[in-house]
Amino acid sequence: MAENANYIAVDLGAESGRVMLGRVAGGRLELEQTHRFANGPVEEQGSLRWDFDRLLSDIKTGIGLAAKKAGGNVQGIGVDTWGVDFGLLGKDGKLLEKPYHYRDSRTNGMMEKAFAIMPKRQVYENTGIQFMQLNSLYQLLAMRLANSPTLAKADRLLFMADLFSYFLCGKAIGEYTMASTSQMMDMKTGQWSKPIFDELSLPMKIMPKITMPGTIVGELTPEVAKEIGCNRIPVIAVGSHDTASAVLGVPGSGDKWAYLSSGTWSLMGVELPKAIVNDKSFGYEFTNEGGVEKTIRLLKNIMGLWLVQECKRQWQREGQDLSYGEIAQMAVKAKPFFGYINCDNSDFLAPGDMPSRINKCLSDTGQRPTQDKGQMVRLVLESLALKYRSVLNAIEDVTGKTIETLHLVGGGIQNELLCQFTADATGRRVVTGPIEATASGNILMQAKATGQLKSIAEARQVVRNSFDLKEYQPQDTARWEQQYDRFAHS
Repeated sequence: MAENANYIAVDLGAESGRVMLGRVAGGRLELEQTHRFANGPVEEQGSLRWDFDRLLSDIKTGIGLAAKKAGGNVQGIGVDTWGVDFGLLGKDGKLLEKPYHYRDSRTNGMMEKAFAIMPKRQVYENTGIQFMQLNSLYQLLAMRLANSPTLAKADRLLFMADLFSYFLCGKAIGEYTMASTSQMMDMKTGQWSKPIFDELSLPMKIMPKITMPGTIVGELTPEVAKEIGCNRIPVIAVGSHDTASAVLGVPGSGDKWAYLSSGTWSLMGVELPKAIVNDKSFGYEFTNEGGVEKTIRLLKNIMGLWLVQECKRQWQREGQDLSYGEIAQMAVKAKPFFGYINCDNSDFLAPGDMPSRINKCLSDTGQRPTQDKGQMVRLVLESLALKYRSVLNAIEDVTGKTIETLHLVGGGIQNELLCQFTADATGRRVVTGPIEATASGNILMQAKATGQLKSIAEARQVVRNSFDLKEYQPQDTARWEQQYDRFAHS
């Protein structure tokens, strides 16, 4: 394998998508964004969906631009997206309908219906996954209970990243890290859980074959290569769940660190050699998701900056279009510890008037509501930081590990106030960067698949060589300790 190599990362998040050209050379990684595009749910007949055709068109545009910049010299393409959502293909290989968005209301009450059939503890024993109503398990159960005609016609289920890859190269797979988010895989075996499918009467026959990250799946089809205007570039299975790629892009070393992938969602955890599925992990509702190189990501999904994003959108609808920078400055000036919310409250899951929902939550818990925008954002950020402290304590309890450093990666690290709050609340050294951890991990997994890199450790050394990292030290820890005690008992 050549010392210098180019790779294309297709990285789709819940708010936007991007196509990045990455060059790995001399132990360093260089990234260049070639195309960025908006993403978000579209409403169709009362349901929230993903506009798959438009997203695929943007992906092809970005690949074409990246291939042109690389002079046609590209060794691979990898696709990563958010988890749990899927598309259904018919026998003719065509998409039967636009994939549902994980915030669609059809999963309301589905967990309770599932547990009436298969007890909650038994579901966890067979999957090791955190209970969230958006999980693929409850999406599929909702379709089955509604006697969905689309499900009846389905020949194959493909998760989102694998669905995009399928329409690029024509090969249908179930990439391991992505499949692991579904709550339908047994994380102790890495295969689909037959008891889950049997007990809940779900069609296991439509599930794809599990494929490990680092597998060269195929090449761009001749038709797609011609449409894009490039060679038949290999399509490589990366850690196609975006957090799996982000964790590979964490510049950690040793074993006394945890990660926090910060964006629309906050995903906080540690990398382990095997799943922990026991009473303690069940009690804390930790999830065991697949990582690259057969690792396990023991983590907790936390609502994240979605609350701030939705507040911003609501204020824009009301006529005040504030930038994130302006919102952050307003929060800096607001009163500390005005109030607390449970960021994972299910009332916050769907899009809509988030400021009103936050105020209702404050009122319902005997706290004062606020119309001050900066105050509202600050209490969200403080509540998130205190939640991170709670989760970090639980990680240490479940694993027996001592966490000395928390690595923050992703777009959320641009919110420096939240980064400092996180150091203050947890009492740990916080290291931030890179912002593009997901794209970095995507590309580095491709470099390992082609033989350019030999190990995860080497990949993370490339990250440390390539990006400026920033450090935050805890401040005012006594006051935050006092607030954490109040938060934990609120």
